[in-house]
Amino acid sequence: MSLPVLVAATLAGVALVVAGVRTPTRRRARYRLARVGSPGQRPAGSGRLDPIRLGAGLGGVAAGILLGGWPGLLVGMLTGVLLDRLLRRLEPAATRRRRLREAADLPLAADLLAAALRAGAPVDRAVAAVADALAGPLGERLAEVGRTLRLGGDPEEAWSRLGPVPGAERLTLAAVRSSASGAALAGALTRLADDLRADRATAAEAAARRAGVLIVLPLGLCFLPAFILAGLVPVIVAVLGDVL
Repeated sequence: MSLPVLVAATLAGVALVVAGVRTPTRRRARYRLARVGSPGQRPAGSGRLDPIRLGAGLGGVAAGILLGGWPGLLVGMLTGVLLDRLLRRLEPAATRRRRLREAADLPLAADLLAAALRAGAPVDRAVAAVADALAGPLGERLAEVGRTLRLGGDPEEAWSRLGPVPGAERLTLAAVRSSASGAALAGALTRLADDLRADRATAAEAAARRAGVLIVLPLGLCFLPAFILAGLVPVIVAVLGDVL
């Protein structure tokens, strides 16, 4: 293996490792809050390198070394820019785990809210009690909703904390509509929990069917060479032997 290829492969591997390192969400949030709170000061840790940009740059350098010359320089620059944009669009693993857990806990949260409201608890206390019982990422969002409601905040603003949770828009709409009209919320939450569970079952069934279809291709690629060698090749050899 030539030296340029070895260097390019090394840089590509380092780029993959570096690009996989993401700054935690809470740290980025603290950094933004520090910038808002002290615009005239430089927040601590603001001078650290962006791992995504560093990984994209190393990937561009690797592409440039592989091609070499002016074409390599041009392709390396384009590769770095494209890698930077692509890596920033990828969802971090921690964010995906949080989103999936929030979606999984949402039906239970709706059932618990309905039970607390039927027991006679006010909405803000019911939300706070469910947040303590659930914990986890959805519990944190519900705790923010409960605090906002308890402090007299607008219901639409309070329930908007659940906006990023998949499927929570129906819960938010029902809660805001109930606060405006005075209609009972417990029944709507029970129906919502049933609908969310039905949607999850449908999505799981569709994923299982899709997996069954997708697995046909690798199985075909595995069995096709064996079928050709064991079934077709002996017939072709026998026919050619009779002809020759």
